Amino acid sequence: MGREDQDIIAPAVRAARADGIDASGPWPPDTVFMRARNGEFDMVVAQYHDQGLIPVKYLGLEHGTNVTVGLPFVRTSVDHGTAFDIAGKGVADHTSLLTALRHARTLAGDR
Repeated sequence: MGREDQDIIAPAVRAARADGIDASGPWPPDTVFMRARNGEFDMVVAQYHDQGLIPVKYLGLEHGTNVTVGLPFVRTSVDHGTAFDIAGKGVADHTSLLTALRHARTLAGDR
């Protein structure tokens, strides 16, 4: 792993642990998403949008949720975007919206 992992991620993980958060890492991005899929982690925090969305879309976009951290309220959204290309056609799948709502409920319950 690179210098960025040691200079940014490792101190952030230590700070989270000091706050009582069960955080770990940094982990290599080529394996961490499969480990999460296998149940080893509840969530993966990616440093960049594209770094996180590639595996989410590959592993099952309908189960991906975007969570904005650092706000005074819970904010989740679907990971697939607005889907304007299918708006009004009656073909949208609601699974990702339900997943985002479930994650919001879980996060709100933890506050």
